Amino acid sequence: MISVNTHEAKTRLSELLVKVEKKHETIVICRNGVPIAELSAWHKNKDPLSQSNKLKNVKFYKDPSLPLDEEDWPQASR
Repeated sequence: MISVNTHEAKTRLSELLVKVEKKHETIVICRNGVPIAELSAWHKNKDPLSQSNKLKNVKFYKDPSLPLDEEDWPQASR
């Protein structure tokens, strides 16, 4: 992790971005020695609805977003 002040971050932004992108460094930007921001690599979020390899054989027989029928509720909750 690299710490830089705001002036240094403005002056060396291109160089700092290369370190983040190529070397996966994390840059902490400080004002008067107090951390105010963190610059880190962007990680594209995986689609949460896509099936992973672990769940490849899982099949839904009902739409989990639909309300349950009366018989699907546990006896104690009826």
